[in-house]
Amino acid sequence: MGGLGLFLYGMNLMGEGLQKSAGTRLKAIIKLLTSNIFMGVLVGTGVTAVIQSSSATTVMVVGFVNAGIMTLKQAIGVIMGANIGTTVTAQLVSFNLNGMAPVALGIGIVLYLFGKNPKVKHISEILIGFGMLFTGMEFMKDAVEPLRDYKGFTDMLVSFGQYPILGLLLGFGITAIVQSSSASMGMLVALAAEGLIPLNAALPILYGQNIGTCVTSLLSSIGANKNAKRAAVIHLIFNVLGTVLFLIFLNKPVVSLVTGMDPGNVARQIANTHTLFNIISVLILLPFNNIIIKMAMRIIPDKAEDEEDIKTVKYIDDKMLEIPSIALINTIKETYRMGNKAKESLDCSISAIIEKSDEYLGKVFVKEETVNELQKIILNYLLKLSKTAALDEDSREAVDNLFNTVNDIERIGDHAKNIAELSQIMIDGDLEFSEQGKNQLEEIYNYVISAYSSALEAFKNDDINLAYKVFRIEEKVDMMEKTCRASHMYRLNNNLCSIDNGVVFLDIITALERVSDHAVNIAKRVIAQKKHFVE
Repeated sequence: MGGLGLFLYGMNLMGEGLQKSAGTRLKAIIKLLTSNIFMGVLVGTGVTAVIQSSSATTVMVVGFVNAGIMTLKQAIGVIMGANIGTTVTAQLVSFNLNGMAPVALGIGIVLYLFGKNPKVKHISEILIGFGMLFTGMEFMKDAVEPLRDYKGFTDMLVSFGQYPILGLLLGFGITAIVQSSSASMGMLVALAAEGLIPLNAALPILYGQNIGTCVTSLLSSIGANKNAKRAAVIHLIFNVLGTVLFLIFLNKPVVSLVTGMDPGNVARQIANTHTLFNIISVLILLPFNNIIIKMAMRIIPDKAEDEEDIKTVKYIDDKMLEIPSIALINTIKETYRMGNKAKESLDCSISAIIEKSDEYLGKVFVKEETVNELQKIILNYLLKLSKTAALDEDSREAVDNLFNTVNDIERIGDHAKNIAELSQIMIDGDLEFSEQGKNQLEEIYNYVISAYSSALEAFKNDDINLAYKVFRIEEKVDMMEKTCRASHMYRLNNNLCSIDNGVVFLDIITALERVSDHAVNIAKRVIAQKKHFVE
């Protein structure tokens, strides 16, 4: 248990160090996912090799599909690639690198204690993780060594070669419990290294491990939408089909190949079989990707009575915190979506004023509730993201700015609600603005909504030119506010409007001007962040 604990922690630490070293380059890697299925396989392989976990990659894929930013066609390629990427760990632990473990630990700890540069710290984490991984492996080998003299145990392991279904179930069970095929593969390699298990008995366990690793992605799809569930099922179908192919047709030729490559080393034979299993499965099943997708859609069918899943959030998901740079991108998308909800609320509030409509009034309050809910969810998510160790300095500044932007958008939603409440006063009191008052209200609103829309687009696209445009519009809003107040005083002095009308009119103008101020706040952060990155 101690050896397994060290192995898992070392693998996790090494993966985190590699991920931090990759930094924001992972953003560019994920963008390649939109290319085609072959690029998806390459990206899935690369990302899994970096984060050292096919389960983490497939969980993220489920999250991406759930957020609607990846199609099933793209997902299947990444899932297949993840299965190849996970063989890196098995290959690594199958070599006898125990002598390097103390050296890696020693160098890693010295670098960690005395290194000031973040890049040096990341390298030290990779080395410490590497050292712990192999120390844990050595612990497991030492722990199972006495079992060589226990005939009951060795006979049980050998029997898995005669009854492959039992081996499959054992491999599936261990991996489902440990939640890591790399960890269960490490245990298998430890047994093989001590001569406790022959290759023919190890292979059914290995195939079972490939199916067991699907449990993590299946669990992660609980509560997700249909396509996310289908992505998890695709992972299961792919591994089951690969296992069937190998058990029935490819077992003997692969055994002959790996034993010829490393005649006396069962640990290397197991690692090579694991790699060949995944590469050959991808090569054979990749051309049938559309059939696999259709099978998943049959298992998780569309129901005629089902409507589109309506959820408060669309893009953010805790599963994506595994890669903070991607989580940040999706939080920006969710914040932009929240901004559009606030804009819709603002539109409805002005329509309620102009048309004195109860229907628009009701929409404002519904949308305002959504904006408030989104604020809570996004801020909680940002708090989790800010605590992620793998977040680089630039991303941390972006997270800090997002906290403020989310609050600005929520305040805009509040102003929309305030305007809606003023429209309720107008409807209840049967108040009416003069024609000039209505025209001025529409004019200042057009400036305000233009400033806010430009701020949102600048925020979404990191567009400094649009951000500066907000300042120019804000000047017009300020001038228009003064004009509206002066015109109102003229109408009031000449008995062209009532005091009640005037109070409502001035409150609306004030609320709109404050919306414009919040748009400027959003634009300022876009400019400040852009300048920081340039520097």
